[in-house]
Amino acid sequence: MKRTLLTAGLCSASVSSLLAQAPKASVDDQIDAAVGPAAQFISDIIFYELPLNDTIGIPLILIWLLAGAAFFTVYLGFVNVRGFKYALDIVRGKYNQKDAPGEVSHFQALTAAVSGTVGLGNIAGVAIAISLGGPGATFWMIIAGLLGMSSKFVSCTLGVKYRDVHADGTVSGGPMHYLNKGLNERGMGGLGKFLAAFFAVMCIGGAIGAGNMFQINQATQQFIAVTGGQEGSFFGGGNAWIFGLIMAVLVGLVIIGGMKSIAKVTEKVVPIMCGIYIVAALIVLAVNYSQIPTAFVAIFEGAFSGTAITGGIVGVMIQGLRRGVFSNEAGIGSASIAHSAVKTSVPVTEGFVASLEPFIDTVIVCTMTALVIVVTGAYNLDTGDGIALTSTAFSTVISWFPMVLAAAVILFAFSTMITWSYYGLKSWTYLFGNTRISDISFKVLFCAFVILGAPIQLNSVVAFSDAMLFAMSIPNMVGLYLLAPVVKQEMQAFLVYARSSKRQPLTEEAVEAAQV
Repeated sequence: MKRTLLTAGLCSASVSSLLAQAPKASVDDQIDAAVGPAAQFISDIIFYELPLNDTIGIPLILIWLLAGAAFFTVYLGFVNVRGFKYALDIVRGKYNQKDAPGEVSHFQALTAAVSGTVGLGNIAGVAIAISLGGPGATFWMIIAGLLGMSSKFVSCTLGVKYRDVHADGTVSGGPMHYLNKGLNERGMGGLGKFLAAFFAVMCIGGAIGAGNMFQINQATQQFIAVTGGQEGSFFGGGNAWIFGLIMAVLVGLVIIGGMKSIAKVTEKVVPIMCGIYIVAALIVLAVNYSQIPTAFVAIFEGAFSGTAITGGIVGVMIQGLRRGVFSNEAGIGSASIAHSAVKTSVPVTEGFVASLEPFIDTVIVCTMTALVIVVTGAYNLDTGDGIALTSTAFSTVISWFPMVLAAAVILFAFSTMITWSYYGLKSWTYLFGNTRISDISFKVLFCAFVILGAPIQLNSVVAFSDAMLFAMSIPNMVGLYLLAPVVKQEMQAFLVYARSSKRQPLTEEAVEAAQV
C-alpha cells in the first residue's frame, strides 16, 4: 500500500511535466503506447461478450448486473414499485430525524448520487443505443432502469447500515464497509476484507478515469466547439489545459469542504441542469406533439421486432439494456458511498430514496432524450451518433440548442466530477487511513488529473478506467447477494412501522417495536 501511495504521489508530481513535455499528439501517443496493451487486456476481460450469433454478443458483465437486479426485484416483492410512495415521502421530509447521525438530508444525498450518474450517458449514450438498436432500444432501457431501482435499494440500505460515523460527525460508508463488516458478521471475514479492498482499488481507478479525466475531456471539447472550434477558440489553440485548470480550481473549492459542501452544490446544480434539459425536451416534444403517438408505437414495436442489422429482437434488447445499466450504474455500488452520509438511524429509509435514482436517471432523463430523437426522426439522418445526434435532434426545433447542450455537458461533467471525487476519496481513505494527509493527498491528486485530462485524448486510459468502473460490480454484487436477507428484514420492519395506525416518531427502536 505504501508503494501504491508513493506511486500516486509521483503521478501527481509529474502532471505539470507531462503537460510541458511535448506537443499534444506525442503525449497522447506515448501514454497510449505505454498503457494500451494492459488496458486492452483488462477491458477485454471485463467486457467479454458471450456470442449469441454471428453478428452480436452480450457482455457477461451486463448479465451479471441484470440478473442481480431481477433477483432483488422478485426477492423483495417488487420493492421498486410498492416502495415508490415511501421514497417520495422520505425525500419530502415526512420521516426526517432531527438528531440522527449523518451529514446531509435525504434530498441532498439523492442529488449527490444522481449527479454521479446523470451525465454524458443520458445525452450521448441514449443516442448510440437508438442508432444501433432503433427506437425499440428505449423500451429495454426503461426496463433496465426499473429493475435497477431494486439493486440501488439493497446497496444503499447496506451502505447506511454498516457505515462508520467518525468523532467529528463525518461519515464513511459504501461497499468497502458493508463487504468487510457485513460478511464478517456472517462468518466470512476473510472474503469480506478481500472483496472490500478489491472494490476500493477499482473505485479509485474509476473515479480518476471515468469520473474525472473522461468527464473533463468531453466538457473541454464541447466548450471549444461552441467557442470557435480548434482553430478559432483560445482554448482550442493548445490552451485546453487552462480550461482544465479553471475547472480544477472550481472542483477543488467544492470538494475541500467534504460531503456537506458537495451536497450543497449538487442540491442546486442537479435540479437546475435536469430542469433545463427536460424543459428543452418538452419544447421539442410540444412542437412535434403529433408525432408522439407514432414514436411510442415505434418504440414498442421495435422492442419486439428489431432489425436485421442488430441481430433482431435480441440485438435491440441488448442495446437498450446495456445503455440502461451503464447509465444508472445500478449494482456497481458507487452511489451507496454518497447515500451513506444521510442523516438517519433507520438504514432502509435511504434505500427507498436511492431507488428513485435509476428512475430519474434512466426512466425520465434517458427516455426524454430518446423521445426527442425519435419524434424528430433524427436517428434516420446521417449525422453521426452520440452527442452529435442528440444535438441535431434538439436543433430541429431550438436552433441555438448546441449552446445549451454545451452548458449542460459542462454542468453534468462538473457535478459528476465532484461526486466521484467523494467516491474515490472514501475508497482511498479506506485503504490508507482516514487521516488529514490521506484526505488532502487524494484531493490534490484528483484535481491534478482534471488538468491533465482536459487537453489530451487518452483512449487506452479511458478504456481501462471504464473497465475498472464496472469491475466494481463484481465484489459488490457478491456482497449484495449474501447480505440480501439483512435488507429484507430491515425493509419488512419499516413497512410494518409505516403502516401502523399508532405510529411513533421514526427511530430505530420504534421500527423494531412495530415489527414485534
